[in-house]
Amino acid sequence: MKIESLEIRACKVNNEVASTDALAGVKRPDGLEFLVYTMTLESGDKVSTFGFAGSSAEGSAIMGKASLEPFFKGRSVFDREALWHDFKKHDRYWAHLPIYMYGPADICLWLMAAELAEQPLYKYLGAFRDQVPVYCSSMFMETAEDYVTEALDVQSKGYKAYKLHPPGKSIDEDLEIHAAVRQAVGSGFNLMSDPVSLMSLPDALRYGRGLEALDFRWFEEPMGDDSYHTLRELTRQLDIPVVGTEVLAKHPYTVAECIATKVVDVVRADVSWTGGVTGTMKTATTAEAFNVNCEIHTAIFHPLELVNLHLCAAVRNCTYLELLWPKDQFGFGLVEDLPIENGIAKLPQKPGMGIDLDWALIDNSTLSVH
Repeated sequence: MKIESLEIRACKVNNEVASTDALAGVKRPDGLEFLVYTMTLESGDKVSTFGFAGSSAEGSAIMGKASLEPFFKGRSVFDREALWHDFKKHDRYWAHLPIYMYGPADICLWLMAAELAEQPLYKYLGAFRDQVPVYCSSMFMETAEDYVTEALDVQSKGYKAYKLHPPGKSIDEDLEIHAAVRQAVGSGFNLMSDPVSLMSLPDALRYGRGLEALDFRWFEEPMGDDSYHTLRELTRQLDIPVVGTEVLAKHPYTVAECIATKVVDVVRADVSWTGGVTGTMKTATTAEAFNVNCEIHTAIFHPLELVNLHLCAAVRNCTYLELLWPKDQFGFGLVEDLPIENGIAKLPQKPGMGIDLDWALIDNSTLSVH
């Protein structure tokens, strides 16, 4: 079962493209770029998945094709572990690819194996559960009213928590927004905060203590993930869990040090930025050995969120599946919506991902094929 080729499509969404009837009327974010990887075996079997595109889908596709196809061509689709370690060496010697390039190829390896085994991916990995609670994450907005309206909408639709990405104009204004949302949703609804910031330690301490007073569940990325010393001190002083590591390269090795030296309380990984299924499972397993949670980070595009869902169901130390909100803006790429009812995602039972890609949308979104 040797790999014959790896095709990478550069795609750009527009609201005019044809799609399936199941998702008719869904408003998509015009201009959002993405990749589609298709791995084909010498047998003719093939499998596809979405990929993150960075600032340029065409640039990423050209770069990925030039480095990844020669690396994979002629290798067994089942040699996932050997490929993982060989790619580390390959990337170090010459490629130095962005953190989002290898993941989709690794996903293809796992999906092919699961499909050949006629198992849904989460069962092929080793199922822990068959349903996962879902929380929704805001985009960056302007006013407290914006966040309150959205949080109430998320809550009314049965989702189990809401995470704010606050505007970041000032600590006082951000905390006022968090307080307004807490008052609106009440004390029994889980809230998280992800400033995606570069705070100093004193500012992060003040911010974190404000969140503690509002009973927030976690405090995410108050400063860069590589600010090890300062994050470690913040984690030591705060009671609220400090969460990070989603943008660190070289999972699980960099994350292992963060866990072992208590840089953060909870780590993050996903199939897009963490090296695919293999990287995410390695990070989650490393965290589990220390009794630390690995909360799966959003992969933005719903075909990748579906793969994330399978991993959430295959590990014990993850609480939620994360989705960006408004959900419909990112709800493209699959012929069916994600299987979520009352805030609970139920795992599809067909082999592989369990839901087919929307090739009508992909074909009509394609800028170039490499």
